[in-house]
Amino acid sequence: MVRGKTQMKRIENATSRQVTFSKRRNGLLKKAFELSVLCDAEVALIIFSPRGKLYEFASTSTQQSIERYRRHTKTETSTSFRSVDQNMQHLKLEAANMMKKIELLEAAKRKFLGEGVGSCSVEELLRIEQQLERSLSIVRARKLQVFREQIEQLKQKEKALTDENAKLTEDVRLTEKVAATKDQNENQPQNCAESSPSSDVVTELFIGLPDTRTNLGLSNQV
Repeated sequence: MVRGKTQMKRIENATSRQVTFSKRRNGLLKKAFELSVLCDAEVALIIFSPRGKLYEFASTSTQQSIERYRRHTKTETSTSFRSVDQNMQHLKLEAANMMKKIELLEAAKRKFLGEGVGSCSVEELLRIEQQLERSLSIVRARKLQVFREQIEQLKQKEKALTDENAKLTEDVRLTEKVAATKDQNENQPQNCAESSPSSDVVTELFIGLPDTRTNLGLSNQV
């Protein structure tokens, strides 16, 4: 069976609160003493009662432990501040370098566009011209490659359309051939029936005695 956690709150009864304070205080002082002896640790414990009375324990000296604590936290704080300051200085230096690179790139871009070349020397103008010629060669090569790719795509599309046209032509030819064969098969039995000499059969029916029978002249055509 798992018991629920009891919510800790202030003891309202003053007498019970004082008794509990005395018991817990003594237990805490005892634990601090045991920790310092068993583990050879420097322990300093300070307790103020609700009425402001001081209770303390120190394995060496309370003041000495407090000073050591202050030096330790001050060192950590100083180290943290130095680390932050170093990071900030590094970021500022990187930002300054990036700004210089951006300015150089912007100046080079303006020169490639023909702006701000009045102050350029002959050597610098020659470098700009050579760079522009190399860039132009790269652009032209890429343009030719794109043209070749488009021509190849058009050839493939033309071949696909030609094959599809040939297939459609063959389908039409086969359809016409099947239709002609069907017409021949449908006309052939009719011609045979019209040309058959035994297509008409005449049958006579007589009624009455042999002497008085009457020829009704009935004819059946099959």
